[in-house]
Amino acid sequence: MLLENILLSSTDVIGYAGSPSIRMISQEAGMCHAKRMSCLLFVASLFLALGSPSEVRSQIPATGVTVFEGARLIAGDGSAPIENSAFIVENNQITRVGRRGELQVPGAARVDLTGKTVMPAMVDLHGHIGFQNVAEGTMSKETFTRENLIDHLQRLAYAGVGAVVGVGDLVNRSDLRGGRTTWGDVPLRVRGEIVPNAALFRTAGAGMAWPGSGAQGHPSRVDVSYPVATIEEARAAVQDYVLMKPEFIKIWVDDRAGTKQTLTPVLYRAILDEAHKYNVPVAVHNVTLANAKELMRAGVEGWLHVPVRGGETVDEELIAIVKNRIASNDRPNIWMTPSLITAWMDTQGGRRPAWLDDPLLGATYSPQHIQEHWGDPLKKMTPEEVARARRAFELQGRNAMRLRAAGMRIVTGTDTGQTRFWIGFFNHLDLESMVAMGMAPSEAIVAATRDAAAIAKVNSGMVAPGKSADFIVLDANPLENIANTRRINKVYLRGQEVPRAAFAARWRAQFRAASAR
Repeated sequence: MLLENILLSSTDVIGYAGSPSIRMISQEAGMCHAKRMSCLLFVASLFLALGSPSEVRSQIPATGVTVFEGARLIAGDGSAPIENSAFIVENNQITRVGRRGELQVPGAARVDLTGKTVMPAMVDLHGHIGFQNVAEGTMSKETFTRENLIDHLQRLAYAGVGAVVGVGDLVNRSDLRGGRTTWGDVPLRVRGEIVPNAALFRTAGAGMAWPGSGAQGHPSRVDVSYPVATIEEARAAVQDYVLMKPEFIKIWVDDRAGTKQTLTPVLYRAILDEAHKYNVPVAVHNVTLANAKELMRAGVEGWLHVPVRGGETVDEELIAIVKNRIASNDRPNIWMTPSLITAWMDTQGGRRPAWLDDPLLGATYSPQHIQEHWGDPLKKMTPEEVARARRAFELQGRNAMRLRAAGMRIVTGTDTGQTRFWIGFFNHLDLESMVAMGMAPSEAIVAATRDAAAIAKVNSGMVAPGKSADFIVLDANPLENIANTRRINKVYLRGQEVPRAAFAARWRAQFRAASAR
């Protein structure tokens, strides 16, 4: 009875006030009240996993100055790592970087990272988070709540991601017929917050597409984007869109293998013309070589996916268009998020890849969903299907690398948030896919940190003076093997250690509860 009173009394968890982990535990205790001891022992185990209030507080450094020393430091700018480094964090920012013993700060707290490697936290420019109920394995508009969005941002933080740009977010917009969608403003509100132990959130708003040809994959997302079929609608949509102050305007130019209509050159030129009046960049999801050329000529800044796909090959004309834009200083900051993660994963079909059993993945997704999403589908692939997947990945990789050589910048974007697209874990597989297509590990890290942060306009992405203290402590060196970014020891965001053990305990409890239901 004493245990039950402790677990079910809100006054006994004041030390965790506002903690999502404790709200979850209270909910679990309430749901299983009738089961008494067996269920209470389960909930008690969660408290042990979280630790006492004082233990949780002790994980968060006190406000002041801290010296982190002894680690191999990968700054995020492509420079050689600093062995036996030291860097100072003060007021959530990095103030000085050097070697151990060189930075003398009397009275500072010290954290010994001998034997570890430090790299900046990553930034994701292509997220579709908020719709997915991870524990249940479902998606819906109803799931797009502040609480669920923050849960996804915490999953990103757990995996070492410090910021994300949401694309195709559920946000109130004009219906282009005199009314509004009344979907609320969750993305805009969360964008304005700094949520402890969570990645920063930025938004690219709802997106724009020919009616029904925008985001696919699940019905909850299909009607989210502005439905544009005329020049007048295109301009009106942009005028409403820019009021959200998006990081960029996302457009879809994809007929889905001939099954749908899509934005025509006349329509996307009108979108670009109107957007550039407001100095808002435009990023595109397109497939064909012909559209890639027209979009490049029209001034698109970003590509979400490789600009040329579907079996086509980048040609010299497209290369010349890219080089000419850069040489003439015509919106020269041109970038792409290749998002070749699933294509790379498919190349490993016919077996069970080791990364399916990675503890980093197991902490954030249930064994059932891991097996359902990728374990079974990969194992069932035939040798012919695997060979075809390898050819497709190699072609898209060559296309991306040719455009990179012409001057396009490759940055990270995972397309995460659909049921099979794992939040957080995909950021690491994205790095592995970049290396597989020809980038050096150091180049992939720069793409995921400094360069992505610059486009997202967040003060992160480097371990350097003046930057937010967002970094990952690793047990192994990713410059030797890029897969070592998955060997996370600790994550710090804004100078504070993310309580990863508490998060993992909460998520595992949710998986068990969902399985029991």
